[in-house]
Amino acid sequence: MNYATLAEEVLNGRVITDEEALAILNSPDRDLLSLLDGAYTIRHHYYGNKVKLNMIMNTKSGLCPENCGYCAQSIVSKAPVEKYAMMKSDEIVEGAERAAASNAGTFCIVASGRGPRDQELEIVTESVKRIKDKFPDMTVCACLGLLKQDQATKLKEAGVDRYNHNINTSEEHHKSITTSHNYDDRVRTVNYAKEAGISPCSGVIVGMGETKEDIINMGRSLYNLDADSIPVNFLHAIPGTPLEALDELNPRYNLKVLALFRYMNPTKEIRVSGGREVNLRSLQPMSLYVANSIFVGDYLTTEGQENNSDFQMLEDLGFEIDRTPLTVAQ
Repeated sequence: MNYATLAEEVLNGRVITDEEALAILNSPDRDLLSLLDGAYTIRHHYYGNKVKLNMIMNTKSGLCPENCGYCAQSIVSKAPVEKYAMMKSDEIVEGAERAAASNAGTFCIVASGRGPRDQELEIVTESVKRIKDKFPDMTVCACLGLLKQDQATKLKEAGVDRYNHNINTSEEHHKSITTSHNYDDRVRTVNYAKEAGISPCSGVIVGMGETKEDIINMGRSLYNLDADSIPVNFLHAIPGTPLEALDELNPRYNLKVLALFRYMNPTKEIRVSGGREVNLRSLQPMSLYVANSIFVGDYLTTEGQENNSDFQMLEDLGFEIDRTPLTVAQ
């Protein structure tokens, strides 16, 4: 396959076929550089060499009734994670201050659980208002689980710019990962955020026993959802979780997956996310020729790469931190 030609066709509006998508995932490693070069052509057209930095804060840990097989915070997990109720507003605002000090343009307020209780939602909305007063150009993202329609409206009124709720996997594979909620529940939450005027963020976790066809279906689903931001996570199998024994990934395949998502969703922010350090390893810098966004700092229950290492990586690549405030269409 001529990836340079394919990239130009994608920039001209062509949607790649399932056959082309499968060929990308099955491509020999010797074609990896040309595959990435085509993906970089698309990435550079829309984003240049800019990279958005995001920082996540786990404002409520563990105590989750859901049975997601990948998650250390789920009810079926035996992983020894810290458990605590919703933080106070002062602590959340302090997290935003740390994000600003780390040059992160997006601060992500995350809470475990099926969905936010009224009191938890009040803490989040109060915190967001305070953060916006202090850092008006900071993009505030919330990730609180399944939303009701009125909750999405309240988050928008408080100043939330973006809402993250990942589809995680394909509709066909969803029951293999969790049965305490269904795929449609996740899609409904993303649509509630969109209807409220919040920028939708939805992504996937790769390496959970899915097929290559599942990965293609994930990319199609996110295209149809019109998610503005697509986090691509790679399973960091945590001892004590049902998926602890899975080890299916290698850095080259992970780069092919990222490239596929760029070809399938050319205009979107693609974020190389959880598990990048342990799954991409020494090939981490190459991921940014495809993705235009990363997390800095730690994740929910696992440690991330030290901030200075990320900054050095960006400098060595000749890339620039993108501090442009998010503009959400009304």
